[in-house]
Amino acid sequence: MAKSTKYISRTANENGFIDWSEEENAIWNELITRQLKVVEGVACNEFTQGLKLLNLPLERIPQLSDVSKVLKNTTDWQCEPVNALIGFGEFFKLLSERKFPVATFIRTREEFDYLQEPDIFHEIFGHCPLLTNPSFADYTQAYGKMGLNATKEQRVFLARLYWFTVEFGLLDTPEGIKLYGGGVLSSPKETQHAVFSNKAKRVPLNILDVLRTPYKIDIIQPIYYTLKKVSNLDDIRKHEVCEIMSFVEEAKLLGLHNPMY
Repeated sequence: MAKSTKYISRTANENGFIDWSEEENAIWNELITRQLKVVEGVACNEFTQGLKLLNLPLERIPQLSDVSKVLKNTTDWQCEPVNALIGFGEFFKLLSERKFPVATFIRTREEFDYLQEPDIFHEIFGHCPLLTNPSFADYTQAYGKMGLNATKEQRVFLARLYWFTVEFGLLDTPEGIKLYGGGVLSSPKETQHAVFSNKAKRVPLNILDVLRTPYKIDIIQPIYYTLKKVSNLDDIRKHEVCEIMSFVEEAKLLGLHNPMY
Protein backbone atom coordinates (compact mmCIF):
# COMPACT_ATOMS: atom_id res chain seq x y z
CA MET A 1 0.00 0.00 0.00
CA ALA A 2 1.34 3.41 -0.97
CA LYS A 3 2.00 5.73 1.97
CA SER A 4 0.79 8.87 0.22
CA THR A 5 -1.09 9.69 -2.94
CA LYS A 6 -1.79 12.57 -5.27
CA TYR A 7 -5.19 11.10 -6.12
CA ILE A 8 -8.46 12.19 -4.53
CA SER A 9 -11.51 9.96 -4.67
CA ARG A 10 -14.58 11.40 -6.34
CA THR A 11 -17.73 11.96 -4.29
CA ALA A 12 -21.08 10.66 -5.48
CA ASN A 13 -24.11 12.95 -5.71
CA GLU A 14 -27.27 12.54 -3.66
CA ASN A 15 -28.41 9.76 -6.02
CA GLY A 16 -25.19 7.80 -5.55
CA PHE A 17 -23.81 8.62 -8.99
CA ILE A 18 -20.39 10.01 -9.88
CA ASP A 19 -20.22 12.40 -12.81
CA TRP A 20 -16.99 11.28 -14.46
CA SER A 21 -15.30 13.58 -16.98
CA GLU A 22 -14.88 12.79 -20.66
CA GLU A 23 -11.15 12.28 -20.11
CA GLU A 24 -11.72 9.90 -17.19
CA ASN A 25 -14.20 7.87 -19.24
CA ALA A 26 -11.76 7.84 -22.15
CA ILE A 27 -9.00 6.46 -19.92
CA TRP A 28 -11.36 3.72 -18.69
CA ASN A 29 -12.25 2.86 -22.29
CA GLU A 30 -8.61 2.54 -23.32
CA LEU A 31 -7.69 0.53 -20.23
CA ILE A 32 -10.53 -1.98 -20.46
CA THR A 33 -10.42 -2.52 -24.22
CA ARG A 34 -6.68 -3.13 -24.06
CA GLN A 35 -6.86 -5.50 -21.09
CA LEU A 36 -9.76 -7.52 -22.47
CA LYS A 37 -7.53 -8.46 -25.39
CA VAL A 38 -4.54 -9.16 -23.13
CA VAL A 39 -6.37 -11.60 -20.81
CA GLU A 40 -8.28 -13.38 -23.54
CA GLY A 41 -7.50 -17.09 -23.29
CA VAL A 42 -5.44 -16.75 -20.10
CA ALA A 43 -8.00 -15.48 -17.57
CA CYS A 44 -9.61 -18.28 -15.56
CA ASN A 45 -13.14 -19.37 -16.46
CA GLU A 46 -14.54 -17.92 -13.23
CA PHE A 47 -13.22 -14.48 -14.17
CA THR A 48 -14.66 -14.70 -17.68
CA GLN A 49 -18.03 -15.78 -16.31
CA GLY A 50 -17.95 -12.92 -13.81
CA LEU A 51 -17.21 -10.42 -16.56
CA LYS A 52 -20.26 -11.60 -18.46
CA LEU A 53 -22.42 -11.19 -15.37
CA LEU A 54 -21.11 -7.69 -14.63
CA ASN A 55 -21.44 -6.61 -18.27
CA LEU A 56 -19.10 -3.68 -17.66
CA PRO A 57 -19.52 -0.74 -20.03
CA LEU A 58 -16.60 -0.07 -22.35
CA GLU A 59 -17.28 3.59 -23.09
CA ARG A 60 -17.55 4.87 -19.53
CA ILE A 61 -16.61 4.11 -15.94
CA PRO A 62 -19.37 2.00 -14.38
CA GLN A 63 -21.35 3.31 -11.47
CA LEU A 64 -20.67 1.33 -8.28
CA SER A 65 -24.39 0.81 -7.74
CA ASP A 66 -24.61 -1.13 -11.02
CA VAL A 67 -21.70 -3.38 -10.07
CA SER A 68 -23.06 -3.85 -6.55
CA LYS A 69 -26.45 -4.94 -7.88
CA VAL A 70 -24.86 -7.89 -9.68
CA LEU A 71 -22.60 -8.78 -6.75
CA LYS A 72 -25.55 -8.67 -4.34
CA ASN A 73 -27.56 -11.00 -6.55
CA THR A 74 -24.74 -13.52 -6.89
CA THR A 75 -22.71 -13.63 -3.64
CA ASP A 76 -24.25 -10.92 -1.41
CA TRP A 77 -21.24 -8.62 -1.82
CA GLN A 78 -21.26 -4.94 -2.70
CA CYS A 79 -18.82 -2.19 -3.61
CA GLU A 80 -17.99 0.39 -0.97
CA PRO A 81 -16.60 3.77 -2.13
CA VAL A 82 -13.49 4.75 -0.15
CA ASN A 83 -10.70 7.31 -0.13
CA ALA A 84 -7.70 6.79 -2.38
CA LEU A 85 -5.88 5.22 0.57
CA ILE A 86 -7.43 3.53 3.59
CA GLY A 87 -5.96 1.94 6.71
CA PHE A 88 -5.67 -1.78 7.26
CA GLY A 89 -8.31 -1.67 10.00
CA GLU A 90 -10.94 -0.23 7.69
CA PHE A 91 -9.85 -2.56 4.88
CA PHE A 92 -10.28 -5.70 6.99
CA LYS A 93 -13.58 -4.48 8.47
CA LEU A 94 -15.10 -3.85 5.05
CA LEU A 95 -14.03 -7.25 3.71
CA SER A 96 -15.44 -8.96 6.80
CA GLU A 97 -18.80 -7.33 6.01
CA ARG A 98 -18.72 -8.43 2.34
CA LYS A 99 -18.05 -4.87 1.21
CA PHE A 100 -15.29 -4.47 -1.34
CA PRO A 101 -13.44 -1.14 -1.00
CA VAL A 102 -13.22 0.76 -4.27
CA ALA A 103 -11.33 4.04 -4.43
CA THR A 104 -13.36 6.29 -6.70
CA PHE A 105 -10.58 7.73 -8.84
CA ILE A 106 -8.95 6.62 -12.06
CA ARG A 107 -5.28 6.90 -12.97
CA THR A 108 -3.87 9.69 -15.11
CA ARG A 109 -2.27 9.14 -18.50
CA GLU A 110 1.12 9.75 -16.90
CA GLU A 111 0.59 6.56 -14.88
CA PHE A 112 -1.44 4.71 -17.49
CA ASP A 113 0.54 1.46 -17.33
CA TYR A 114 1.28 1.36 -13.62
CA LEU A 115 0.41 3.14 -10.39
CA GLN A 116 0.95 2.04 -6.79
CA GLU A 117 -2.52 2.91 -5.57
CA PRO A 118 -5.41 0.62 -6.57
CA ASP A 119 -7.72 2.73 -8.73
CA ILE A 120 -11.26 2.03 -9.86
CA PHE A 121 -10.08 0.15 -12.95
CA HIS A 122 -7.92 -2.22 -10.93
CA GLU A 123 -10.66 -2.84 -8.37
CA ILE A 124 -13.63 -3.19 -10.71
CA PHE A 125 -11.98 -5.00 -13.63
CA GLY A 126 -9.35 -6.91 -11.68
CA HIS A 127 -11.33 -8.08 -8.66
CA CYS A 128 -15.09 -7.71 -9.00
CA PRO A 129 -15.62 -10.41 -11.67
CA LEU A 130 -14.19 -13.02 -9.26
CA LEU A 131 -16.38 -11.70 -6.44
CA THR A 132 -19.32 -13.26 -8.31
CA ASN A 133 -17.73 -16.65 -7.55
CA PRO A 134 -18.77 -18.14 -4.18
CA SER A 135 -15.34 -19.64 -3.35
CA PHE A 136 -13.48 -16.40 -4.05
CA ALA A 137 -16.15 -14.29 -2.34
CA ASP A 138 -16.21 -16.43 0.83
CA TYR A 139 -12.42 -16.57 0.98
CA THR A 140 -12.14 -12.79 0.72
CA GLN A 141 -14.62 -12.31 3.57
CA ALA A 142 -12.82 -14.91 5.72
CA TYR A 143 -9.55 -13.10 5.10
CA GLY A 144 -11.13 -9.86 6.29
CA LYS A 145 -12.37 -11.49 9.49
CA MET A 146 -8.95 -12.99 10.08
CA GLY A 147 -7.17 -9.66 9.71
CA LEU A 148 -9.69 -7.75 11.79
CA ASN A 149 -8.48 -9.28 15.05
CA ALA A 150 -4.82 -9.72 14.13
CA THR A 151 -2.01 -7.69 15.66
CA LYS A 152 -0.01 -5.22 13.62
CA GLU A 153 2.84 -7.72 13.31
CA GLN A 154 0.51 -10.55 12.32
CA ARG A 155 -1.09 -8.36 9.65
CA VAL A 156 2.29 -7.94 7.95
CA PHE A 157 2.41 -11.72 7.48
CA LEU A 158 -1.26 -11.97 6.51
CA ALA A 159 -0.70 -9.32 3.82
CA ARG A 160 1.45 -11.87 1.99
CA LEU A 161 -1.43 -14.33 1.93
CA TYR A 162 -3.66 -11.72 0.25
CA TRP A 163 -0.87 -10.68 -2.10
CA PHE A 164 -0.16 -14.15 -3.42
CA THR A 165 -3.80 -15.17 -3.77
CA VAL A 166 -6.27 -12.32 -4.32
CA GLU A 167 -3.73 -10.05 -6.04
CA PHE A 168 -1.24 -12.33 -7.80
CA GLY A 169 -2.71 -15.81 -7.68
CA LEU A 170 -2.41 -18.19 -10.64
CA LEU A 171 -4.07 -21.48 -11.51
CA ASP A 172 -2.05 -24.39 -12.86
CA THR A 173 -4.65 -26.17 -14.98
CA PRO A 174 -4.58 -28.94 -17.63
CA GLU A 175 -5.11 -26.14 -20.18
CA GLY A 176 -2.07 -24.23 -18.89
CA ILE A 177 -1.53 -21.30 -16.55
CA LYS A 178 -4.65 -19.23 -15.91
CA LEU A 179 -5.05 -16.00 -13.96
CA TYR A 180 -7.31 -15.22 -11.02
CA GLY A 181 -5.37 -12.53 -9.11
CA GLY A 182 -6.56 -8.99 -9.75
CA GLY A 183 -3.05 -7.55 -9.76
CA VAL A 184 -2.20 -9.75 -12.72
CA LEU A 185 -5.54 -9.50 -14.50
CA SER A 186 -5.45 -5.69 -14.56
CA SER A 187 -1.84 -5.36 -15.80
CA PRO A 188 -0.67 -6.10 -19.37
CA LYS A 189 2.99 -6.55 -18.41
CA GLU A 190 2.20 -8.69 -15.37
CA THR A 191 -0.13 -10.89 -17.42
CA GLN A 192 2.50 -11.53 -20.09
CA HIS A 193 5.18 -12.21 -17.49
CA ALA A 194 3.10 -14.45 -15.26
CA VAL A 195 1.84 -16.66 -18.07
CA PHE A 196 4.61 -16.73 -20.66
CA SER A 197 7.96 -15.74 -19.13
CA ASN A 198 10.49 -18.46 -18.35
CA LYS A 199 11.90 -16.10 -15.71
CA ALA A 200 8.74 -16.28 -13.61
CA LYS A 201 8.83 -18.90 -10.87
CA ARG A 202 5.50 -20.66 -10.40
CA VAL A 203 5.13 -23.02 -7.45
CA PRO A 204 2.16 -24.77 -5.78
CA LEU A 205 0.73 -22.73 -2.92
CA ASN A 206 1.87 -23.68 0.56
CA ILE A 207 0.54 -21.39 3.29
CA LEU A 208 3.74 -21.39 5.33
CA ASP A 209 5.90 -20.59 2.31
CA VAL A 210 3.55 -17.79 1.27
CA LEU A 211 3.74 -16.21 4.72
CA ARG A 212 7.55 -16.30 4.53
CA THR A 213 7.89 -14.84 1.01
CA PRO A 214 8.88 -11.16 0.78
CA TYR A 215 7.39 -9.09 -2.04
CA LYS A 216 7.63 -5.61 -3.50
CA ILE A 217 4.64 -3.78 -4.88
CA ASP A 218 6.45 -1.77 -7.57
CA ILE A 219 8.06 -4.55 -9.62
CA ILE A 220 6.99 -7.36 -11.89
CA GLN A 221 6.62 -10.30 -9.53
CA PRO A 222 9.43 -12.89 -9.62
CA ILE A 223 7.36 -15.64 -7.98
CA TYR A 224 3.72 -16.74 -8.12
CA TYR A 225 1.89 -19.35 -6.07
CA THR A 226 -0.53 -21.60 -7.91
CA LEU A 227 -3.73 -23.43 -7.11
CA LYS A 228 -5.37 -26.07 -9.29
CA LYS A 229 -8.75 -24.33 -9.27
CA VAL A 230 -10.41 -21.33 -7.67
CA SER A 231 -12.42 -23.58 -5.36
CA ASN A 232 -9.12 -24.58 -3.70
CA LEU A 233 -9.49 -21.27 -1.84
CA ASP A 234 -12.17 -23.08 0.18
CA ASP A 235 -9.43 -25.30 1.60
CA ILE A 236 -7.55 -22.26 2.93
CA ARG A 237 -10.73 -20.64 4.22
CA LYS A 238 -11.76 -23.75 6.14
CA HIS A 239 -8.63 -23.59 8.29
CA GLU A 240 -9.57 -22.33 11.73
CA VAL A 241 -8.27 -18.83 12.47
CA CYS A 242 -6.08 -20.29 15.19
CA GLU A 243 -4.53 -22.63 12.60
CA ILE A 244 -3.66 -19.75 10.27
CA MET A 245 -2.22 -17.80 13.19
CA SER A 246 -0.15 -20.81 14.16
CA PHE A 247 1.26 -20.73 10.63
CA VAL A 248 2.02 -17.04 11.19
CA GLU A 249 3.85 -17.79 14.43
CA GLU A 250 5.83 -20.56 12.74
CA ALA A 251 6.73 -18.21 9.87
CA LYS A 252 7.98 -15.67 12.42
CA LEU A 253 10.19 -18.29 14.05
CA LEU A 254 11.57 -19.63 10.78
CA GLY A 255 12.12 -16.17 9.29
CA LEU A 256 11.58 -14.95 5.74
CA HIS A 257 12.83 -16.61 2.60
CA ASN A 258 15.57 -14.76 0.76
CA PRO A 259 14.01 -12.08 -1.48
CA MET A 260 13.92 -12.95 -5.19
CA TYR A 261 14.12 -9.31 -6.26
